[in-house]
Amino acid sequence: MDTLKIGFDKGTLILQNVPKTIQPNLPDMLWDERTLTFRAPAYRYRHIVSQLRAHDIPYTDSARQFTIKEFTNKKKVTPYPYQTEAIDAWHANNRRGVISLPTGAGKTFIAILLIAETQRPTLVHVPTIDLMHQWSDVLKEHFGEAVGIFGGGEHDLRDLTVTTYQSAVMHAPHYGNRFGFAIFDECHHLPGDQYQYAAISSIAPFRLGLSATPDRVDGKESRLYALVGECCYEAQVRELSGKTLSEYRVVTIAVDMEDIERIQYEEARRTYLSFLKQEKISMGTSSGWQRFLWKSSQSETGRAAFNAYLTQKRLSFASTAKKEWVWKLIQRHRGDRILIFTQDNDTAYQLGTRFFLPVLTHQTKQKERKAFLNGFRDGTYSILVTSKALNEGVDVPEANVAIIVSGSGSVREHVQRLGRILRKREGKQAILYELISKQTGEQYVNKRRRQHHAYQ
Repeated sequence: MDTLKIGFDKGTLILQNVPKTIQPNLPDMLWDERTLTFRAPAYRYRHIVSQLRAHDIPYTDSARQFTIKEFTNKKKVTPYPYQTEAIDAWHANNRRGVISLPTGAGKTFIAILLIAETQRPTLVHVPTIDLMHQWSDVLKEHFGEAVGIFGGGEHDLRDLTVTTYQSAVMHAPHYGNRFGFAIFDECHHLPGDQYQYAAISSIAPFRLGLSATPDRVDGKESRLYALVGECCYEAQVRELSGKTLSEYRVVTIAVDMEDIERIQYEEARRTYLSFLKQEKISMGTSSGWQRFLWKSSQSETGRAAFNAYLTQKRLSFASTAKKEWVWKLIQRHRGDRILIFTQDNDTAYQLGTRFFLPVLTHQTKQKERKAFLNGFRDGTYSILVTSKALNEGVDVPEANVAIIVSGSGSVREHVQRLGRILRKREGKQAILYELISKQTGEQYVNKRRRQHHAYQ
């Protein structure tokens, strides 16, 4: 019988001359009538090769286009005990898996140590261009060699490369067989309908996921664990607070609206809730929001209800009293480095205009964004206002105070915002303020959010 052959084609594996005896052991393998070969997703490469070896089936492999690559860490830094535990757990999990650690706990350093140990060409996936350049700088510093960049208009592929998820989805079908080690930073993004193909189209046998909060509201973390490996190590914020992370406090301030805004809020809320009741829409269900959007577009009453929904949100998120509290807290923390978070860009720019503060959103141009971040780090600016642009992937260790003016109900978002101020510094005491409009939907959102262990 002809020797079994494994090849790589556009993010899939091509298998020829597969014995019938082994076929039941090879999941996701399908017959392709066009090429008269079997095909399987590229990420199944390791399992397939392991099965062939276990059954002593000879094969030729033209899929893998990488060999052992020596990476030497130029910086001798001793890992903390929990970092060593995380590394050991990853090895014990067959060099696959997700490591869950709070922001500021040194996930990148763990990845660097594992790159040096694994000795394979490595592709690091990140969600943003900022984070891509941040990783590139750290890798250059530790390994002393040129680092490839694939994203944001750059297409430089090297044995050590950093790419955005978006670029990886587009190009992994072409280079998915060039890397033996795949790292997925902020890996909770990976199970998205598109981003998951960055992992599916890669044959990398060794995989590492990094996240402070791998669980997802939609439950798709099971897909993450299938593509990268199960969560093999986890440490909580409270466990590391005061040790490798700064000590911190969370203070919730319930703010009264001014009378006029309260009246406007209650009127808008009544209009919105009355429409939900009339149309029998439950916003607590997975389809509630889509059903509200559809129904509200069908009539004048519906459009009025949608506008009322926006009005009550705007008033609770950015009341006059909240803005006055922002100023009080700025005065209270003169000399500190403060990050002010909002749910939307409009509120961020209103605060920036009112208090003459730099504002950083996803609309901020790259040059200005870099100038603001560098200015915050060197002390030129002591305050930055942002909507969601600093939720993840930006290192601002100088920050020690966070003011959340408004936000979503996402636990992940608030844990990420807390993480922005937890980088350890000598004598640092971090504090996070949450401004909540009294007697509004924000109170329920805050109560749900505070069930997370970081708030206990």
